[in-house]
Amino acid sequence: MTNPSLIRMADYDYLLPEEQIAQFPLKERDASRLLVSRDGKISTALFSDIDSYIPSESLLVFNDTRVIRARLLFRKETGGLIEIFCLEPLSPVTAVEASFIQTGECVWKCLIGNVKRWKTGFLKRELAGLSEGGQLFAERTGNLEDGSFAIAFHWNPPELTFSQVMEEAGEVPLPPYIHRHTVAEDASRYQTIYARHEGSVAAPTAGLHFTEKVMERIHGKGCRFSNVTLHVGLGTFRPVTTQYLGEHVMHREKIVVTRRTLEELLEQEERPIIAVGTTSARTLESLYWMGVKILSGENQGELTVFQWDPYTVETDSFPRKEALRALVGHLDQNSSEALHAETQLIIVPGYQFRIVSGMITNFHLPQSTLLLLVAAMTGPQWKTVYRFALEQNFRFLSYGDCCLFFTEKV
Repeated sequence: MTNPSLIRMADYDYLLPEEQIAQFPLKERDASRLLVSRDGKISTALFSDIDSYIPSESLLVFNDTRVIRARLLFRKETGGLIEIFCLEPLSPVTAVEASFIQTGECVWKCLIGNVKRWKTGFLKRELAGLSEGGQLFAERTGNLEDGSFAIAFHWNPPELTFSQVMEEAGEVPLPPYIHRHTVAEDASRYQTIYARHEGSVAAPTAGLHFTEKVMERIHGKGCRFSNVTLHVGLGTFRPVTTQYLGEHVMHREKIVVTRRTLEELLEQEERPIIAVGTTSARTLESLYWMGVKILSGENQGELTVFQWDPYTVETDSFPRKEALRALVGHLDQNSSEALHAETQLIIVPGYQFRIVSGMITNFHLPQSTLLLLVAAMTGPQWKTVYRFALEQNFRFLSYGDCCLFFTEKV
């Protein structure tokens, strides 16, 4: 394959009119439009009929992360508005879900809006909905290398969990291309119906279209469902600003995959595995590379997939089944029921998919790593697909319409 670092981002650009960026969700989740691209042919339908296009006996893999109310607004005594955007926990624990059950105090890595107006001192806001006299305090305790800040939070009553505090004080972190304030509807609609594990600052948006009825119809075709967890970070919105891909540093995200999910992937043999969203696709493909690292002796304790691993590691002798079995063996060795790891995997044109055979996803921004992932699955056909979608007035990005793609082997 062509050296991925030499990919010109200008080759993955297109004109996205502002009016085609969906600013609100449709009234019904499954009323969105569906574009299906397979074997070079494009067809359209409603998402509610997606079961007609999914092969029988497929395994659909969902990302069950839950979006947190990551935006906290504070008003200084002088009247200035300060926004704190929570990214990930720093202390007393770094595991995302464990941080949400902390009581009394914690420290998080955050971005700060209007940072010049807050150099020292505490910020304070009321938690009236949780307790009479309840309050949340924030203090800057350090500047981090990537331009973010360490923010120490404490609150009263101290027996409240940080999850309760954020649910009361925080706002839904809508993407930067949605140019409006949050409304009550966003609390439910910017969340999948199967969200379970708190930790994302952005929704895995392909899953926003699913309803119980749609899932029942898919299950009726003999398909099965499985879950992975990837907590979506703010890096998912980070544009590629370099001329060539090799100069871009991919963001890193935490993933959790249970033993049961690994077993379900193994049981699937050669039958289709459909990733619901780019986050699920990246997680599934990362599993293969983690298994390869174990098999090749490159694993040094922590399971991490780095940005360029797929393009530098020799894998011809490691089929999918062996890689997945290596991960099950890793769990056995560590007496664990779940794999906790990190991935920086970037999937670009020329990539050979090892686990995923199809993907459900929304339309993505020009010159983004997510668009590169789509191009990796569809090849040059992505240009035809996106041109068709624009001409047919499909709705784009997080609250927009949906696509179903397949690799050549399905």
